[in-house]
Amino acid sequence: METVADHIIDSLKASGVHRVYGLPGDSLNGFTDALRRDGTLDWVHVRHEESAALGAAAEAGLTGELAVCVGSCGPGNLHLINGLFDAYKSRVPVLALAAHIPGDEIGSEYFQETHPQKLFTECSVYTELVSTPEAAPRILEMAMRAAVENNGVSVVVVPGEVLLGKVDSHVRPTAVRATRSIVRPDDSSLQQAVALLNSARRVTILGGAGAAGAHDQLLALAEALKAPIVHALRGKDAIEYDNPYDVGLTGLLGFASGYKAIDEADTLLMLGTDFPYRQFYPSDATVIQVDIRGSHIGRRTHVDLGLVGTVKDTIEALLPLVETKTERHHLDRARAHYEKTRKSLDSLAVNDHERTPIHPQFVASRVNELAATDAVFTTDVGSPVVWAARYLHMNGQRRLLGSFNHGSMGVALPHALGAQAAYPGRQVVALAGDGGLTMMLGELFAAVQNRLPVKIVVFNNSSLNFVELEMKAAGFVNYGTDLENPRLADVASAAGVFGQRVERPGDLDGALKAAFAHDGPALVEVFTARQELSVPPAITVEQAKGFTLYAIRTILSGRGEELLDLVTTNVARRILQ
Repeated sequence: METVADHIIDSLKASGVHRVYGLPGDSLNGFTDALRRDGTLDWVHVRHEESAALGAAAEAGLTGELAVCVGSCGPGNLHLINGLFDAYKSRVPVLALAAHIPGDEIGSEYFQETHPQKLFTECSVYTELVSTPEAAPRILEMAMRAAVENNGVSVVVVPGEVLLGKVDSHVRPTAVRATRSIVRPDDSSLQQAVALLNSARRVTILGGAGAAGAHDQLLALAEALKAPIVHALRGKDAIEYDNPYDVGLTGLLGFASGYKAIDEADTLLMLGTDFPYRQFYPSDATVIQVDIRGSHIGRRTHVDLGLVGTVKDTIEALLPLVETKTERHHLDRARAHYEKTRKSLDSLAVNDHERTPIHPQFVASRVNELAATDAVFTTDVGSPVVWAARYLHMNGQRRLLGSFNHGSMGVALPHALGAQAAYPGRQVVALAGDGGLTMMLGELFAAVQNRLPVKIVVFNNSSLNFVELEMKAAGFVNYGTDLENPRLADVASAAGVFGQRVERPGDLDGALKAAFAHDGPALVEVFTARQELSVPPAITVEQAKGFTLYAIRTILSGRGEELLDLVTTNVARRILQ
């Protein structure tokens, strides 16, 4: 008779799982020993359980298949929680195996005791405790089914001794794969949508991650409606490429053209997006929202018509019914504005006469030019995600991952490990902030130990840079955001990673080419301008007041040189250009 741990491993393999991310621990011994004996599932040994969950989230996000992470009892599985929140909010299928203290000690305040069923409830679609070996196969099947059907996190809590318990020989491994369905609104709802779209004069489409797999349909609809397409950040790699209707991003990281295309629309068609920032929605447009989750309709702005369905299936049903428009003034105006905005952004991404520190736009632009055509990019939150959003160009093969919904620091390297483990022959480039990288610095050792050739580009501005920008916008003098970093390239070299430090713009291309050509993990540390402003496409009155207060308070606090540096880095540079 096989053990519960053996049954879990056989079921994972039958369900298409190829690896497990985690750290060993005594309560996990039954599982890790079963892994050793099986020998066919890869063990991705990370240095922190949070990275295990983030790695699994990245793999699931790229492949769409179930990915698995594990943690030992108490603090071990508790460390998973931030990465599981990231997976849950990104809506990717992840199974977490949370080992537990001995079952007969639960409730006694035993060593390392927590209550995982309660702790993981908020970041999961299914969480359950396995009390007996007999219950394990059914709970495992339900957990995997919930994860793949809901694109979410399932947590199975298993006391260590249960993992060693026996499963009846007649119980076969469970094979769970996501079902496939056609999901679209009914005919009456489609007719309501068609009536609104046909009568509209200026339609703008806002697309998100839900538009993945519907690129051709989306372009056909945009052509029929003569509608510019704005994308949310999570829709960038699915929407941006080969798209003559694209007018860029909107939101805090976006373009003025994306903001204007929405603001000037009389009808906004939201496709597969839960874009959260209400200040970027139009104030008086008719809004139609398509989402596979009916509960998400109308959460962000007033919606005149909600439609439940996938973007692909809904568009395919709409296209034969929509009248093809001939008036394209709104589209042409939006595209012209986009071209102007794109040119302005690109003018900032240059070697500024060898001035130092280096402008981060230039770094992101060179990474974009030199990276592989099918590269997977991961990015930390904060300033690196701004430059990734604006300067990485998607082409239908590239992918972009980040903690775009959960917004957690330090994800670039752990996400890169998961992406590289899933695609060992593909280039994976992590755009890391110095704060994010140092938060998860131990994963440099995991990259070496697991022989994962990730490429890491560090934007080193010796600060929590985006936090400083938020402080400026709110009128606060920057405080508590300085980072005294070691020479990160030297730290990487000491860990067995190819490391190179770049302080001058002219040295950047050579360092990137050498890192990208290296056959193992590589890190390029680039000194970037701390005072570079990533200005949103629309400045609110509150933000303008905030920057004014920041300037006054900074001068009064005796730190006027910071303000001078800010002006030199941004205003003076634009005047000179």
